[in-house]
Amino acid sequence: MRYDPKRRGEVSELAFALKAASLGIAVAKPYGDSEAYDFIVDTGTRLLRVQVKSTSSPGRHKYNIGLQHFWGKGCLAYTAKEIDFVVAHIVPRDLWYVLPVRSFVGRRQLRVYPDGCRSGGRFEKYREAWHLLA
Repeated sequence: MRYDPKRRGEVSELAFALKAASLGIAVAKPYGDSEAYDFIVDTGTRLLRVQVKSTSSPGRHKYNIGLQHFWGKGCLAYTAKEIDFVVAHIVPRDLWYVLPVRSFVGRRQLRVYPDGCRSGGRFEKYREAWHLLA
């Protein structure tokens, strides 16, 4: 079933909560949607702000993940003052990338290559890296 981008994002947020909880990761959903993050993860020693992103349209052997949000009349890249992680859901593959903000700071988009690429794929080390939230 195909969803519009907003609905796809909502379904991926639910999938994130289920996946994280099934791995024993404590998650909380803040009231409202005024913050740059979708969830708070409790590691036991600190609280992490997590933004969930999703994509379902592959490019040529890659998937693009948007790393920006709308504020006022413009788009802004996420910063370490706003979030700690982006967790990106590659919907058709049911793959997850757990990306610390320091790995992409200043970018508005990144590409992941689940099937590999010649350069090795800079962000592949974050594929299914749920341990970063534990």
